[in-house]
Amino acid sequence: MDYTMTIAGLERHLPLCPLNDKLYIGAFVIFGDAELTVACARDLLKIAPDFDCLITAEAKGIPLAHEMSRQSGKKYFVARKKPKLYMTGVFDVVVNSITTEGEQHLYLDTAEAAEMKGKRILIVDDVISTGESLKAVETLTTEAGAITAGKMAILAEGDAQTRGDILYLEPLPLFDAKGNPLA
Repeated sequence: MDYTMTIAGLERHLPLCPLNDKLYIGAFVIFGDAELTVACARDLLKIAPDFDCLITAEAKGIPLAHEMSRQSGKKYFVARKKPKLYMTGVFDVVVNSITTEGEQHLYLDTAEAAEMKGKRILIVDDVISTGESLKAVETLTTEAGAITAGKMAILAEGDAQTRGDILYLEPLPLFDAKGNPLA
């Protein structure tokens, strides 16, 4: 089963994957799809609020943040899933995402946090569903002393579509076990 949709003017087929016996999600994976990454970055930048730099959570948002950075000429940061030896220090926040089993953490390097201080940060991701990853990244940027300029995603899934605090390109429905979109 898959779901066909048009994103940034390009048709894509998203395989449907079960979250449980009754609920399926459309698997949107931007990795390796350079054409789609470039088009989505272009279209998101058209509707983006003013910002000084971007941030995303590791990992699927990285190609998008990179391309938005390339097209806008503005730096991007990555909230990492694990601390790295080269980090000068870290602070972290807990996140529970529907696409990753169990509790996870996101980490921000204190040197990068110092660079962000006082800047308008645009938080970007590939898909926003429950908003937990988004909330965790926003917490990190707030702790860094940055100002959230906006929150954006390529797709808003399920209840995220009705949130007034995010901008996105296309809605992505949830699906029943037969592959039918849920209202």
